[in-house]
Amino acid sequence: MHAFNEFVDEFEQFFSQHQFPEFPNTLYEPCSYLLNMGGKRVRPVLCLMSHELFADINDNVRNTAVAIELFHNFTLMHDDIMDHAPLRRGNPTVHEKYGNATAILSGDVMNIYAYEHLNKLNTEHIHSVIQLFNKTAIQICEGQQLDMDFEKQSFISLDQYMHMIELKTSVLLGASMKLGAMLGGATDGCSEVLYTFGKSIGMAFQLMDDYLDLYGDAAKTGKQIGGDILSNKKTYFSTKAYELSNEQERETLANLLLRKDDNKVKDTLAFFDSKGVKQLIRNEIDIYSEKAFAALEKAPVLSKRKVHLHEIATLLLHREF
Repeated sequence: MHAFNEFVDEFEQFFSQHQFPEFPNTLYEPCSYLLNMGGKRVRPVLCLMSHELFADINDNVRNTAVAIELFHNFTLMHDDIMDHAPLRRGNPTVHEKYGNATAILSGDVMNIYAYEHLNKLNTEHIHSVIQLFNKTAIQICEGQQLDMDFEKQSFISLDQYMHMIELKTSVLLGASMKLGAMLGGATDGCSEVLYTFGKSIGMAFQLMDDYLDLYGDAAKTGKQIGGDILSNKKTYFSTKAYELSNEQERETLANLLLRKDDNKVKDTLAFFDSKGVKQLIRNEIDIYSEKAFAALEKAPVLSKRKVHLHEIATLLLHREF
């Protein structure tokens, strides 16, 4: 069984074989620019690790892992446009560097190449793989639309927010695990348990993103601290603080979020702290962590074969970037 870092190296070797055409360079250079920023490669490696629980790594699961990574980066490229994000992994976002129109088109072609890799699969599971891949892609689009819809609303409920991040973020981690298991010949029940593991990790992962946006180190996260507040994005902090506030406090919070001055982040963070949301989000992260580990424990695989998945889940849930 391979550890996460070992699989990252193996995946990078296989992924480096994917070459975009040289012409037109104006279309493909932005794709390479984003992919070469690095990234943790969490989703494709989870796919490989899940597969190895049941079978040796082969080209079917390697191509699926590449498809997952290409699709994920396509969504990042388009999300950054919609979110007006200036930075990605400490570098100018694609639309900042190349313009919105190019970023849209480069994202589109990256998505198409994801399906080119799925088209290379030679397995009886091909239809199930594409069905799950498409279902997940649709859910991610739904989640992104909800995210944008929520930006236009003064406040949303915590349940609405949790449903949105489940669609936008966690289903792809769940699908990565399930796709690997399916291709390895796992039973439907076992594949579903691993889907729950991945999805729970995804929920905790997104909540940790919310946490790091306010309490992270910009040098490590590569993102602007308080960026979610500045762009009025709904997060666990804003929805939970609203839920815990009385009518007068809700008005105060609404006024804070409407501000555009230099102290907006500091003052809004102080309000969140006054409601104790910092500890509450850490508690929520712990709850989803426990769900993830409980699901992993249920997977009918020898415990020693699950050690590395347990290790990477622990690392992801205690990350600083």
